[in-house]
Amino acid sequence: MKRIVFRLLKSNRYSITALIAAMEKENIEIETILEKNFEKILEYNPEDTLIAYSFMSFDIFQVEKEIPVLKEKGFKVIAGGPHPSAMPEKTEKIGFDHIFIGEGEKTFTDFLKGKISEKFIVSKEFVDLNYYPPFAIKNKHFMPIEITRGCPFGCGYCQTPYLFGRIVRHRDPEIIHEYAKLGVKHNRKIARFITPNSFGYGSKNGVTPNIEKLEELLFGLRKVGIEEIYLGSFPSDVRPESVTEEVLKLIKKYVDNKMIIIGAQSGSNEILKKINRGHSLEKIERALSLVSAHGFIPYVDFIFGFPFETDEDIKKTFDFMDKITEKYNAVIHSHTFMPLPGTPLFNVGPGKLNKKYYKKLGDLSRNEKLAGYWHKQEQLSQKIFNYFHGGEI
Repeated sequence: MKRIVFRLLKSNRYSITALIAAMEKENIEIETILEKNFEKILEYNPEDTLIAYSFMSFDIFQVEKEIPVLKEKGFKVIAGGPHPSAMPEKTEKIGFDHIFIGEGEKTFTDFLKGKISEKFIVSKEFVDLNYYPPFAIKNKHFMPIEITRGCPFGCGYCQTPYLFGRIVRHRDPEIIHEYAKLGVKHNRKIARFITPNSFGYGSKNGVTPNIEKLEELLFGLRKVGIEEIYLGSFPSDVRPESVTEEVLKLIKKYVDNKMIIIGAQSGSNEILKKINRGHSLEKIERALSLVSAHGFIPYVDFIFGFPFETDEDIKKTFDFMDKITEKYNAVIHSHTFMPLPGTPLFNVGPGKLNKKYYKKLGDLSRNEKLAGYWHKQEQLSQKIFNYFHGGEI
């Protein structure tokens, strides 16, 4: 094999970068190419080129069109990521030669070394984040630093705990600082983070803030030359239970973000219970009150269109949204529920919001109180459900 071409999709750059970083760690000297133009991939020689896909369930429509073309040309094609991990057999039927299930850094590099060659390659142990680099220095592929992997919660709509486990693993501060320093040498002086809960870094349970570890992380980043730090904002949010006076006072000293993303997901306590969020409306509002009082703008995630929502649930959510936009100057970040493989809510049906609320969302958007792509996701949710379940409900 002369080269690996990673198929670059809209949402997989981070996972590809982690795999290339693992290759660098294991000193695997194979040319790596990230390619978003499918036609260019077809120009490579199938005899010395491996094609790698890492993808999510909503990428399946594009993937299933491309794989037969690649196979007809004679390419060897492998797959990993959330969707192949959740549905390995169906992924194999698309035409993939090998399917990686679970975390891929070790199994992928072992595969490239010729140590494993099964059709279905299962990660049998969780990855040690301290062993693998957070980005690929040699190949100059950078991304936000993954500081925590694994989520202790089991939200019914989310693939994360089922892919990475429910025991949290943190990358040690000194390891993060070491790589951040290398990044600074390449003029990467902005720090963003990948984590299921930004304020849970260093915590044993992934929820209760570990103030000492957080300060060690943030202070050390400034010390090695990081000029801007964004914690609790894109690409990661914050659990409402983890918002405390102490943690807000701490991050205020170090971070550059003016906005903190809080995962609320619903304005109905009944829905919060049904989706297994693990917190109440009271916890959400307390978090928003603290965030606002410390000078940050709350940016609040909501998921619309749970099929088991009643009109009363929806009204409660919109009343709650009205309350928090007025009282805490919150901005609503809108999503539509999608029934993803490997989650407890996979079979409940597609997300669809009652149309009488479309105008309300439009009004919020015009008043700059709403962001997100809920309408596009609503269409995609139906498309995903039809694909896996064979029709509308």
